[in-house]
This record gives sequence, C-alpha cells and structure tokens, in this order.
Amino acid sequence: MSRRPAHVTEGPYAPPAPVRELTAVSADGARLHVEVHGPGTAPAVVLAHGWTCSTAFWAAQIRALSAAHRVIAYDQRGHGRSPATPGRYSTDALADDLVAVLGTALAPGERAVVAGHSMGGMTVMAAARRPEFAEHAAAVLLCSTGSARLVDEALVVPGPAGRVRSRLTRAVLGSRAPLGPVTPVGKKVLRYATMGPGSAPGRVEACARIVHACPTPVRHGWSQVLAELDLNAGVKALGVPAAVLVGTADRLTPVVHARGLAAALPRCVGLTELAGMGHMTPVEAPEAVTRTLAELAAEYVPAKEETP
Repeated sequence: MSRRPAHVTEGPYAPPAPVRELTAVSADGARLHVEVHGPGTAPAVVLAHGWTCSTAFWAAQIRALSAAHRVIAYDQRGHGRSPATPGRYSTDALADDLVAVLGTALAPGERAVVAGHSMGGMTVMAAARRPEFAEHAAAVLLCSTGSARLVDEALVVPGPAGRVRSRLTRAVLGSRAPLGPVTPVGKKVLRYATMGPGSAPGRVEACARIVHACPTPVRHGWSQVLAELDLNAGVKALGVPAAVLVGTADRLTPVVHARGLAAALPRCVGLTELAGMGHMTPVEAPEAVTRTLAELAAEYVPAKEETP
C-alpha cells in the first residue's frame, strides 16, 4: 500500500509548483532544498518553517503573495526535501542554513522580509548577528515562536508550572515514538497540542500530513536543541524592523513568549495576538500572516531592479 503524500494535494493548503528549485549548501556541507515562486524582480520574502514542518506549511502564503512578490521557501535540514544530517542539529546549524539560503536565492546586497514560524523564528534569532543576515534582512516576522524557556512555558501538558510539568513536557516533545499514519485519533492529538480548538478539519488535515511526514530521528534531534534553547542575545541583536505574531491559544509557544519578544526587540513594529488561534498560525490564520508579510514588504523592501 502506498503512503499518502506528505501534504494535501488539493485546495488552498496544497503547495503550488515553484518557478525554480535551488540547492543551498550550508557551512558543513548540508544541502537544503529551496523553492522560488513569483516574479524575479518583485520584492522578496523568505520563509523559514518550523519544527516537523516543510515548505508545504507556507502554501497559503505562497499562493497569496507570489503574484506580486518573489517568495523563497526552504526546507530546514532533515525536513521535507532537505536530507537529514544526523548529529548536526544546533542553533548554529540553523543560522548557517539560513544565511546559505539567503546567499543562494538573493543577489549580493539584495534585501528581503525574512519570516520564521516557530523553529523558523528561532532560526532568524540565531542568525541575527551574522553579517550575511544583516546584508539581506530588511525586516522580519517572528511568528508563533520564542527565544528561551520553551519547555517550562509550554502548555501542552496540563497542570501548574513547575518541575513536574517541565519534565513531562520534555518527555512528550522529545519522544522517539513514530507518529505513524494520519488517523482520526492522530489528528485530534495534533489539534489539541498545536492548533486552536475551532480549527477547521481541512486545516487540521493539512498540518497533520506535514507533521507526520517528518522522520522520527529528525523530530527527536531537533527537539533536544529546542529544549535547551537560549537565543535572548539574538533577539537583542535583531536591529531591523520586526513584527511579532501569536495565537492566544498557542500551547507550544504561548503568548508570554511573543510579549517578551516584543518588549526585547530593538525595533518592534507590532505585536499581533490572534484570538483563539493555536501554534500553526500560517495555516490557522493565513490571511493575517499574509497581510503582515505584505505590509512589511511594502514598507521596507524595494523591488529588484531589472538587469540591463
């Protein structure tokens, strides 16, 4: 029996075909799958997805933005079509990979909106002090993310904050158990942990297909990095205009993280709290995420000049 595709193939959450596909090579030789959508001279938006996801997670934003923007999305190492690199999971690797993508997909000195969801936002923070990032980032969107204390602040496990809840959360998020095929029970568990209670079935299905396709060793390897995360210095180094967006029902990176980021960022240009939305905001609230990206691009990113 053949497996279902790693993403939905019809509707607004089915990823569109890219105009071009590229391969970025990171500092340690890791190869990263990169997709380019939209006109070559349009303002650029670079999208970094989160833990256990892939470029398909941004399908709604790519569809909406690519008529008037050049949208660049890439698979984090071990996710989607980017090969796994066992033992090479770290915040330095996240930063190396992002700057490799920027250098591959953008012209020298070309600037873009750089958006990260969850681990993608952490990728942006990890890269904040890199000169290559400063060369290419005109503005950033930190979407449903946090810089530290992820395990202690997570609300996936019920109960009061403290050592017991943190220990159980670490065990749940760091589990080596395979997720297996997408089933009705699996979708209920995923919706509870990662999405708002009112999430439509089609949106839950889209997220479940993507998350369940992430290889178990990759999911576990990155969970260990996230459990020990401390990127507070990177937040303070993000000197470009930065918007922050979060769902009020986010159990993985609750609102406390977004408010802390907004307070610590040198140039925060807005904090958006989406009522009733969970962690998967680009899928749960696609219009709000797309609108924020378009506004940042209109304000801070010039169109690429035509080559004579």
